[in-house]
Amino acid sequence: MYLRSFAIVLAAIFTCGVGKAQTAVADDFKPSTFNQPGQEYPQVNSQGYARFRIKAPQADSVKVSLGLGGRGGTKLVKGADGYFTGTTEGSMDEGFHYYHLTVDGGTFNDPGTLNFYGSTRWESGIEIPAHDKDFYALKNVPHGHVQQVLFPSASTQTSRRAYVYTPPGYEKDKSKKYPVLYLQHGWGEDETAWSNQGHANLIMDNLISENKLAPFIIVMTYGMTNDVKMGAGGLRNFKVDAFQTVLTDELVPYVDANFRTVADRAHRAMAGLSMGGMETHSITLAKPETFGYYGLLSGGTFTPEELAGKAKPKLIFISCGSRERPEGVKNASTALKAAGYNAVAYVSENTGHEFLTWRRSLHEMAPLLFKN
Repeated sequence: MYLRSFAIVLAAIFTCGVGKAQTAVADDFKPSTFNQPGQEYPQVNSQGYARFRIKAPQADSVKVSLGLGGRGGTKLVKGADGYFTGTTEGSMDEGFHYYHLTVDGGTFNDPGTLNFYGSTRWESGIEIPAHDKDFYALKNVPHGHVQQVLFPSASTQTSRRAYVYTPPGYEKDKSKKYPVLYLQHGWGEDETAWSNQGHANLIMDNLISENKLAPFIIVMTYGMTNDVKMGAGGLRNFKVDAFQTVLTDELVPYVDANFRTVADRAHRAMAGLSMGGMETHSITLAKPETFGYYGLLSGGTFTPEELAGKAKPKLIFISCGSRERPEGVKNASTALKAAGYNAVAYVSENTGHEFLTWRRSLHEMAPLLFKN
């Protein structure tokens, strides 16, 4: 099952990117919301096109690579003023995209925009405004805190880092305890991804302000313990066992000792996107006594056969984008329900293996966690 999920995820990763045909391009470009302060480019328009302007007077060639790992790209044209400019040939999916520049064969980040850890390096990022962006927008509502913690790891003989979201009001009522979601990033990313690219904290703040869920803590940590190279072969060399030890034997006890948690299976969930979903799949099967809620976001599926004889999860949430494998997600949910499991399938419309899929998935999954 793990290898089948692995193949599905890799297929989805390598087929995402710019997806729509050339049309008349509307001249209503505005700076991307992820631009550096005072920077006018890159820009996006109402149709999802992106426009770039790079100053490189000594360069002969500048190309903008879009998508995880830099597949696809837009060749920029040099002007007499030394600026290279260009617009994507097609409109892009709504939401967040990694990209970088290739300048005379060298790889560089765009100085006009912020950087995000993805593709095992810090990449430039651009945001195409989504029609449903309100659910992860920064609003005038009470906000929780995202803090960095360093926890000891005897198994790796180092201190490891996690980011912990605590909901609004956590600091005020010292007697209240909270459930915990352990939320994992994808391949090539790190523990910053769910807050920076995913806006997990804003999604939670908005849901809580709308009284759509009972507040809970989210813990996000780096999901790898060995150095592997980017590419399919590198990911196949990754073994989850060492990270399972870090998570279940070291991080979970640290969080329970240092935060006000309800420290039992019924109040503990694990979920992840892509590779993080694959980790969730393996770890929840190996440690069913630790987690009571499972979430696979573009990260494979469960079968009734592999869950048989284990502690029954209170919820199995499975999701993907409509351009991934929605039939697989729906069929898996149907089979799980028929076997007596509380399974929920969610498909994000008009998205692939990308952060808008996972933002939407978290938004759908969070209210289902810890309901009882």
